[in-house]
Amino acid sequence: METVMSDDAAPPGVPEFSEVSFATLRTALRLGLSDLIFAPGFALVFGGVYVAAGLFLTWLTLATGTSYWLVLAAIGFPLFSPFAAVGFYEVSRRLERGQPLEWMQVFSVILRQSKRQLPSLCAVIVIVFLFWFFLGHMIFALFLGLSPMTNVSSSLDVFLTPNGLAMLAVGTLVGAGFALLIYMITVLALPLLLDRDVDFVTAMITSFDYVQRHPLPMLAWGAFLALVTFAAMLPFFLGLFVALPVLGHATWHLYDQLRLPEED
Repeated sequence: METVMSDDAAPPGVPEFSEVSFATLRTALRLGLSDLIFAPGFALVFGGVYVAAGLFLTWLTLATGTSYWLVLAAIGFPLFSPFAAVGFYEVSRRLERGQPLEWMQVFSVILRQSKRQLPSLCAVIVIVFLFWFFLGHMIFALFLGLSPMTNVSSSLDVFLTPNGLAMLAVGTLVGAGFALLIYMITVLALPLLLDRDVDFVTAMITSFDYVQRHPLPMLAWGAFLALVTFAAMLPFFLGLFVALPVLGHATWHLYDQLRLPEED
């Protein structure tokens, strides 16, 4: 199921995709774990950037005494996972083609994406993330704006009040909606943009439409990604050193399995 292409050019157009099953997801996950074992150095570097960003975000919210933002950040933080995923896609693509895993070549492919459609898709993700922060602030003000706030950095009792619990419930539902939207427009769009010469709008529509047409397995895959990512964030984000590479590599292999071979 290999598309012949050079490092300098990608074939145009959206390929045809096959049906997805839970067996397909299991195979993708197994191949993702295999890639992590074969190329742990890339996982350490790409995953390290994400872990460092999470630690910095936590420190920033606590140092500024605005720890209520940490709730919003924890829900919105996984929205940035596609930025780290591109490196894992390229490593998996090279492994399946038997190409050498040279650092400069991998990074050069990633850097070349800045001249293609990937930045536009990343901009959409950032806009959604910023809108979530804005809406999250409104939700916080709606439920807790008139509550007596002592020091949320040292006391989280305010979140255990009826208004606090309602705020967490509504915020979680809204955040889940944003995360679902991001997942639907990126799960196939990101590897598609790396693999093919298509515009980001077409890639997003293709991804959204595929998830919509295969809701059970694709939404189960999305839920699995979210649960593993959140679980990996709990021990000071250190679990992301394993979770991100496995899920990133697996996402590429899912795309590769679904992509039908093209006739010459």
